[in-house]
Amino acid sequence: MAAPPIEPGALPAEIAVFPLSGALLLPEGRLPLNIFEARYLAMTQDSMAAGRMFGMIQPDPAAPRGETGPGLYRTGCLGRLTSFAETEDGRFLITLTGMIRFRVVEELEMRRGYRRLRADYSPFLADLDTKAPPPAVDRPALLAALRPYFQARGIEANWEAVEQTTDAALVLTLAMVCPFEVPEKQALLEAATPADRAAMLIALLQMGAHGTASGDAPPRPRPS
Repeated sequence: MAAPPIEPGALPAEIAVFPLSGALLLPEGRLPLNIFEARYLAMTQDSMAAGRMFGMIQPDPAAPRGETGPGLYRTGCLGRLTSFAETEDGRFLITLTGMIRFRVVEELEMRRGYRRLRADYSPFLADLDTKAPPPAVDRPALLAALRPYFQARGIEANWEAVEQTTDAALVLTLAMVCPFEVPEKQALLEAATPADRAAMLIALLQMGAHGTASGDAPPRPRPS
């Protein structure tokens, strides 16, 4: 289920973060996670006791490493735990539902081995607007780009299900699950509007199919 609505004033100023390359969480998206490292087990336990929220953020390969670990991109996404199960071997199987993007203000002292930071949500308050109209998506162009992209990567798809998925849900799902490179994932996260994200997704699919087929892809978008 989707995370319940939250008022801007109820957003946590200080959050735990899970730095994970290639893992993209977007507002309203659902990200399944298999938690097994001790520090992230601790983070999940602490989050369950304090609003069930933590942030996903990608390490920035161009940023220098700091005392707490790899340098991070400056934008991530806050999520709420919307499903939780514990396995017999002590792992947590969770689903994190995206709520709102954030900017990193500063990194804070680590707690129980996991990283924490102060977050600024003000540039992304529109993410909380559940009544916003769906983004304008060039669906024929999206599907025309998706087929050769999947073919080039040997990805099988249920095309009947794809055809039945709404534009907004299709863009959200593809942006999160397609095996784009880390900077491409970050660019999708930082897209100014859902319509911009849809246009960027189409461009990435087109470039991805071209690059795999010819070995000479055009320059890829970079996050701001």
